[in-house]
Formats: sequence, structure tokens, C-alpha cells
Amino acid sequence: MTTLTTLPLAPLLHRLFEEADTASPVMSPAMAQLSSEERERLMRSKHDYLDFYGSLKDFPLAVSRETGILLYMLARSCRARTIVEFGTSFGISTLHLAAALRDNGGGRLITSEFEASKVVRARNNLTAGGLIDLVEIRQGDALQTLSVDLPETIDLLLLDGAKALYPEILDLVESRLRPGALIVADNADYSPEYLARVRSPVHGYLSTPFAEDVELSMRIG
Repeated sequence: MTTLTTLPLAPLLHRLFEEADTASPVMSPAMAQLSSEERERLMRSKHDYLDFYGSLKDFPLAVSRETGILLYMLARSCRARTIVEFGTSFGISTLHLAAALRDNGGGRLITSEFEASKVVRARNNLTAGGLIDLVEIRQGDALQTLSVDLPETIDLLLLDGAKALYPEILDLVESRLRPGALIVADNADYSPEYLARVRSPVHGYLSTPFAEDVELSMRIG
């Protein structure tokens, strides 16, 4: 048995995924008013991301069930003790990663979320799941919150915030990624600059698309 599949976390995750299924961001009035072209432009923009994601503050921007399990498995298999996450939302991915830390014997997970109401919900979910002691939630723009006081070495990085900022977030943490560290980037196809970087071995990574919406990379140098 694992933390992921037992009380109190298993029923909590089931409920959160059920809620996410019925509260898709596409139901947001702000999203409904946008054309598909404008929505894609905003997803790729480095200038409008705060307003765009702020309009989705009441909606869980959650990983899929499959990606959640993948995160847990990757963190367990690399015996992660230090994890950094960009984009907390309601904390579904955070719960999976923190469960892996618990089953690895402990560790530290630093996650960043700029929307205050989402920080409150994520903290409540992590408390309900019995994992809040492993997690430090930093509220604010991740370009600032993840620029200071990071662990000396990072075992796993999850990128699941504003897609256009993936290269900048990688810049902040890259020097601390240990050889063999894993990077999981959700919906990375919205950041061609990021994909070009991690898919080129000259930059010190091996990388491959995984499933339908995940880019999985490993630090090799």
C-alpha cells in the first residue's frame, strides 16, 4: 500500500478529480468569449499571463489522473527528496508529489502559485491529505518566488504554470538540477522555445514527448 492509495489521500484525490471534471476552464465566461486563436495566443504570451490565468482563478487547472500517477511514480523511482513545482492551482499535482516524498521517507516540496485564493485551497487540500508538513507554498509570481532559497540540489521539477514562462523558470533552477534529475512539463507544446532547448542534447538534456500532453526530460550534464 502507498500514501497515494490509502486514507486520507485516496478519497480526497477522487473527489478533487471529480470536481475538476465538472469545472473545466473551458466553462469560464472569460474563456468562452475567446476565439481558439486568441486563446492559443494568450497561452503562449509572456506578457498577458497574469491576467489570463487570473481570469481562471476559480477553476482547477489540474493535471490528468494519468499524469498524477506518472508524477508519483517518477518521484518514487528517482527517490526524490527535493522537488520544485511551478503552478500549484488547487494542489492536485502537489498532492501526488508530496505523497511520493512521504513514501520516500520525507523531503521538501517547494511550489509556487500567484493566485491567493488558490493558495488557500491548495493548503486546505494538502492539510486534508496529511501532507502539508512536506510542502512550502510560495505565493506570488514564480519569477520572483523561485529565484531565492532553493535547495542545493533538485531531484524533480514540475512545470505546470504559464507555459510561456517555462524557459525562464528552467533558467532559475537549472544550476541546481542534479545529473539524472527529471523535468515534467505539462502542455509544453505551447512553449516551442522550451521544447527546442530540452530536446537538444547540447543543452544537457535528454527529452521525449510522453503520453499526449507531457514532455519528460532528464538532466544529463
